[in-house]
Amino acid sequence: MPKLTPPLPKVLQPKPQRPGSPNGKPSPADAALDAGISVVDWIDERTSLSGGIRWMLFRKVPRGVNWFYTLGSATMFAFLSQAVTGVFLAMYYRPDAQGGAYESIRYLTDEAFLGQFVRSMHKWGSSVMVILVFLHMARTFFFGAYKYPRELTWVIGVVLLILTMAMSFSGYLLPFDERAYWATIVGVNINGTGPFIGPYLSDFLRAGPEFGATTLSRFYAIHMMLIPGAMAALIGAHLYLISKLGISAPPWLRVEPDPDPQSELQPERVEV
Repeated sequence: MPKLTPPLPKVLQPKPQRPGSPNGKPSPADAALDAGISVVDWIDERTSLSGGIRWMLFRKVPRGVNWFYTLGSATMFAFLSQAVTGVFLAMYYRPDAQGGAYESIRYLTDEAFLGQFVRSMHKWGSSVMVILVFLHMARTFFFGAYKYPRELTWVIGVVLLILTMAMSFSGYLLPFDERAYWATIVGVNINGTGPFIGPYLSDFLRAGPEFGATTLSRFYAIHMMLIPGAMAALIGAHLYLISKLGISAPPWLRVEPDPDPQSELQPERVEV
């Protein structure tokens, strides 16, 4: 009797040749593309990530959206740019108050390959991120996108705004030159004048009652690990809520009744 073999799964079956392929063989580019598709299919078959990605990226948007709606994406791009450049800066930086911090910044700026370029991207990128955050919050407020059911999205955005300002403040001390040193002392003293938690917050930032060598390590840890980790988690929650609830329509558009509520082909109309 002939030996029976089980049929190959559909994924493992050879695909038909592309039209026009010489001698029935695909080109190296087509072979590489097919290999990449097979790898993606293999991963998706075991993780089912494609459904989540489609839910996140492919969704209906209301009529009347314009360039103001890209401020949130621009802010996230600025955050990613700060994270990438910050990792490269951390490879050279030494949080040493006895001269190591200033010397590492000097070496990075003057001698390291593309060091001044990366440091300038990080320095000016922080200002760009602060400006974009404020513009995004202003757009959300004036467009009424903070109303029901997007109150939690607005609250998370306010917390992200506060964390952005805190990250800018904590990073200002890291060069540890005269301007950074005295400006940080003034900022910490201003925090100490706040009611109730002001003195405790100042002691936490100084790592003690006085400004000392451990203050630089405290600011470095806050700037490099504490605030970026919290911001990454909140950005993920922010994006989830945006995908779940959608974006609001511009306030100058009136909501019209859907002529066919059962139809899935009608564009989405969202109340603000």
